[in-house]
Amino acid sequence: MAEESVGGIAELYLGNLLYALERCALSLESDGKSLDAAFYRGIGRKLAEAHGRAQAASRGESPSAPGASS
Repeated sequence: MAEESVGGIAELYLGNLLYALERCALSLESDGKSLDAAFYRGIGRKLAEAHGRAQAASRGESPSAPGASS
């Protein structure tokens, strides 16, 4: 059996991870912990942006800078 990498597993379950991070952020917000919620949303944003850059690179496109409009 081939060894699995952290990156490979994260990519495979990226949608699930992003969903879980957002649920965590929503729960923290409801507890009045908006700074903690922002931290977890930041992690999700970084993961989503990195995935977008990887997808663009695999298609041979020039990835846009984070926060830039397309």
